Amino acid sequence: MCMGRFVDSWRSHLLVTFSGNGEGRPQWVEKIELGDDVGFFGPGSAAWAVHGGTATMVAGIRALLMQTLHPGAMAGVHDWSRYKEDPLGRLSGTIQWLVTVTFGDTALAELESSRVGRFHDRVTGTYRDAQGIERPYAAGDPDLLAWVHIVFTDAFLQSHTIWGGPIPGGADGYVCEWAKAGELVGVRNPPRSSQELQRQLDAFRDAGTLKSDERVAEAVRFIRNPPLRPAMMPFYRIMFAGAVASIPREYRDLLGVRRSMLPVVWGTGTVLGMVRFLLGRSSTSEDAARARIARLAASA
Repeated sequence: MCMGRFVDSWRSHLLVTFSGNGEGRPQWVEKIELGDDVGFFGPGSAAWAVHGGTATMVAGIRALLMQTLHPGAMAGVHDWSRYKEDPLGRLSGTIQWLVTVTFGDTALAELESSRVGRFHDRVTGTYRDAQGIERPYAAGDPDLLAWVHIVFTDAFLQSHTIWGGPIPGGADGYVCEWAKAGELVGVRNPPRSSQELQRQLDAFRDAGTLKSDERVAEAVRFIRNPPLRPAMMPFYRIMFAGAVASIPREYRDLLGVRRSMLPVVWGTGTVLGMVRFLLGRSSTSEDAARARIARLAASA
């Protein structure tokens, strides 16, 4: 009985944390079941395989950590984001875009990307670059859009490679497919292969663009210890350590984090297995997309 209550409580915590809804089906998921086409990806795609897996939980942590290293991106978060006051709200907004573009029809994916673009329109300010020069920024700047897309794509690809299953078309298939999502939010020339992804990522580092300062340290501290339910924190800390372990050393050094000596990659896999058991192998979003596709096939 106690174990049953614990499982039910943990499942509820997970669903609220990652969807904002205790049933795991927020209102925007209902829209995924509607629509007139398969969408930009569809069953059997690399995007469905990667974004439908539990490794996305670790990927989100890794992406947030890496994003902080660009001082322009960090300035936008510092100046405009309410991540300290409403961290789960920011998380659920990002999840909404990711899931909608992955599983929605093309019209809904374009509409959701436009919503993100409208938010970016008002995110402007100034920051000091790695050389101490004050520069203006806007969230829609090509350089910032490219950085966010690159570290996002890299985080989800690498996390799935470590903790997920096979990817249709391999790493190149995923990077090429997800380039479409980058284009929807205004990224110019997104990478279309894993080799190009790595080249573009390293170009930011080699150009001296990336920076580590107190803002980065503050964000890392927050990501390490977010205001989650106490019952979830031991499991989150394992996933945080797993995310850190997946980041190459040169970027860990910039972030000021160290890889744990404990078997955190294995531990993270164990936690993700528990999450898969609690939530099931398919998400409500994927189920909604399959229902839409079945409806379209039946009416064809």
